[in-house]
Amino acid sequence: MRHVLSVFVENQTGVLVRVASMFSRREFNIDSLSVGVTESPEFSRITVVVQGDEELVEQMIKQLEKLPVVRAVERLDEKNAVCRGMTLIKIHADDTTRLDALKIAELFRAHVVDVEAGTLVFEITGSDDKVTAFLRLLAPYGIAEVIRTGLVALERGEHTIYEHCEEREYYGKNLL
Repeated sequence: MRHVLSVFVENQTGVLVRVASMFSRREFNIDSLSVGVTESPEFSRITVVVQGDEELVEQMIKQLEKLPVVRAVERLDEKNAVCRGMTLIKIHADDTTRLDALKIAELFRAHVVDVEAGTLVFEITGSDDKVTAFLRLLAPYGIAEVIRTGLVALERGEHTIYEHCEEREYYGKNLL
C-alpha cells in the first residue's frame, strides 16, 4: 500500500542525507522524495512516498522521529490531502501532429514550455493518475523523454504539521 509521509525538519546542511540514510540503512524503499524550505527559512518539509503495510510504515515513522533534526512526522491520507507532482514530457511532434498534441495538453491544463521543429515539451502538475492519463494519450506521438518531480502534499483543512511538534507554541499559526 502507498503511504505519504510529511517530515518537518530543521533546515541545515546534510539533513536530507540523514533522513534518506535512515531509509537506506533499514532497507526501506522510497518511491518519491521531495524537499523544500517552508514559510520559515529555518525549517524544511520533506515529502516521502513509500510502499508498505501498516507495521512497516509505523516503524518508518518511529525511526524518523528518533532523528534529532526531525521536528514532526505526519502521515497524510491522500483522500484528505492535496498531493501534486510536476512532470516534464518531451514528445515528437511535426506539423501534422503538433495541433492534436496541443489540444490534448489543453484538456489536461498542461503548459507548453518548449517548441522546436520536431519536438514539444509539456509541463503538467497534478496527481499521478492525471499525469499517467496524459502520458497514455501522448504515447502515440512518440514520447522522447519524461521526468517527474517528487510528490509534494499538504493536509486539507485547518490541521497543520505544527500540531505534531513538541514546541507547539513556537511552531504555531503565527509563523506567517
